[in-house]
Amino acid sequence: MHHPGRAIAALLAALAVTVFAAPVRAAAHPFGDPQTVAISLDAARPEAVHIRWKVGGLDDLTLLGVSLGLLPRDRVMLDGAVFYQASDAAAIGSSPRFTEYLLRQVTVASDGETCAGTVQPPADLAKSGVTLDFACPAAVGKVTIAVRTLTDLNSAYQTLATGPNGERAVYAAGKDTHDWVLGSAPGDDTKRSAAVQLGLVVGVSLLVVVLLVQLVRRKQRTKRVTR
Repeated sequence: MHHPGRAIAALLAALAVTVFAAPVRAAAHPFGDPQTVAISLDAARPEAVHIRWKVGGLDDLTLLGVSLGLLPRDRVMLDGAVFYQASDAAAIGSSPRFTEYLLRQVTVASDGETCAGTVQPPADLAKSGVTLDFACPAAVGKVTIAVRTLTDLNSAYQTLATGPNGERAVYAAGKDTHDWVLGSAPGDDTKRSAAVQLGLVVGVSLLVVVLLVQLVRRKQRTKRVTR
């Protein structure tokens, strides 16, 4: 004898398994949570710059994986919907294509010279992002950093960037470079010293001129009184 209640319960259980076991379906677009980068100078090596990149939405990460040929194209539907799976981050993060993409889209230049970059293997790309290390020819003061990640997929993507001392910037298509002051390069100290010395010389010269003018005026007054 069949019990209607048991049949309904079994049907609901099967439906729940189907729903919760399915991949996450989301519409990948650039208007959700923005991607971020955190910029810092190595405390022990003044010539080393670190940049941590983190994607905004997991659907955007899947979309990037598809564009790099790391994930099947059927993960992106005709209406733009994207099916994210937990394995996507590992498949993307371990690929040399992803490394090449990051080093092509994120660059650092110091004093007009490009800094060589490397990418650390991400422990959890989806949650904590990935760190890029850049070695510059010498200790850096002001650096020019370009961020063009995801804007090659859609020009509406933006990146929120943070740096030392609470400095912030927004990267976008057409505004993909920004100058950051990360440290004090030896050349900067030399320029400051030269500026200070020049200021002292100018100040002393002006003081000498003023004293000479006053001395001439006093002599002229003394001659008038004598006459």
